[in-house]
Amino acid sequence: MNRKQVLDYIREEYGILPDYPFLKSPEHAVFRHKRSRKWFGLLMKVPGSKLGLSQDFPVDVLNVKCDPELISVLRSQPGIYLAYHMNKNHWISILLDGTVATKEVKPLLQASYHLTKEA
Repeated sequence: MNRKQVLDYIREEYGILPDYPFLKSPEHAVFRHKRSRKWFGLLMKVPGSKLGLSQDFPVDVLNVKCDPELISVLRSQPGIYLAYHMNKNHWISILLDGTVATKEVKPLLQASYHLTKEA
C-alpha cells in the first residue's frame, strides 16, 4: 500500500477522513474514531534513518495499534518497525513502500481500529 491507498481504504472502509493537526508537519494524517476521537492510525512521512534504514530520504509510514504479544513476531518481517514517535509496546510502524503487501496492511489496520474502538 502507498499513502493514497491508505487514505482511500480508510475512507471507504470506515467512512473516516484524516485530521491534519500538526502545523509543523502538515502531511501527517491522524485517523480517529468518530465518537471517541481515539486514534487508530497515524500516517507520516519521516526520514528513513528514524526507522534504522541506511538511507535518510523521507518515507511514508503508517502507525497502528497492535496486540503487544504480536509485536515481536511482526517486527521480524521486513517493513515492520517499532512505532516511530509512539508507544513502542502497543504500536508499530509499517513502511508504505510496497515491502509490506496490501493483504498484510489491511488486517493490521483493521486490528488497530478494533483495539481502539469504544466498548
